[in-house]
Amino acid sequence: MARFLINRLVQSAILLLGVSIVGFALMHLAPGGPLALYTLNPTVTAQDIERVKVLFGLDQPVYVQYLKWAAGMVTGNWGFSFFGGQPVRDIVLDRVPATLLLMGTALALALVIGVAIGILSAVRRNSVFDYASAVGSMVALSLPTFWFGLLAIFTFAQTLEWLPAGGIASIGGGGFLDRLEHLILPVIVLALVLVAQWSRYTRSSMLEILDQDFVRTARAKGIKPSRVLLNHGLRAALVPLVTLAGLQIPLLVGGALVTETVFSWPGMGMLFLSVLNTRDYPVLMAILMVGAFMVVLGNLLADILVAFIDPRVKLGYG
Repeated sequence: MARFLINRLVQSAILLLGVSIVGFALMHLAPGGPLALYTLNPTVTAQDIERVKVLFGLDQPVYVQYLKWAAGMVTGNWGFSFFGGQPVRDIVLDRVPATLLLMGTALALALVIGVAIGILSAVRRNSVFDYASAVGSMVALSLPTFWFGLLAIFTFAQTLEWLPAGGIASIGGGGFLDRLEHLILPVIVLALVLVAQWSRYTRSSMLEILDQDFVRTARAKGIKPSRVLLNHGLRAALVPLVTLAGLQIPLLVGGALVTETVFSWPGMGMLFLSVLNTRDYPVLMAILMVGAFMVVLGNLLADILVAFIDPRVKLGYG
């Protein structure tokens, strides 16, 4: 197991290194380079640009800049924003809790509802419920997230006035219930696509498992159908479902960006669009690395969980 973990950690470190190199290279290859905010501004003189280059160390060779930036990311010195001079680490980490709250709640909701719908669809194969869940999943997967967000705001915020249209809390902060009300619509919209995918994968996995001999044997022994379903069927279907959860992390991060924008949720997604408009590359690079770290960590945890569920996975590394 130790060799399995070391192997996965090394792969994750190499992946993060590759993301950082590609992101840093793209930042320098973009029109105007890292100082596009100044070089594309006709009111900024050449002398001012040279002074800014020296101030931020951009007059040095690119590989030296990268090594200094990478060392700073590892040690916690993420540099300063080109737009305001604030520490990048403070700007980004202030937004992380809001994004994690949105993503974590949406993922938990999607797991519970998606697995439940998938199990019921498998048990009631070719029933009205099965067909209805299939149609609902196709609709959820076919339409873009921002469309569901706008529809939810129009229906539940503007027409029915049941829930707030955006933000993380009312003016003045608000209490727990106020924050919960602001969380409901973004979470539902973000979880919708995940529920559709989870329900279809759970249904397929359960149908495959329920048709196997060991499940028939358990039924023949007179074991209760609910125990056969949960202890034999769902347990055997967990491996592909956990793997799917790891693969859905990038989809979740991308969906959070769109959802935060639609609902003015003050997380990393809104920050990303804000600094993208101002071309604040130090903040963009930090957001890129934090997002990549979330994806790598999610996949790593999924791999470890799969190894615990199915020991055959780690045997190849032990």
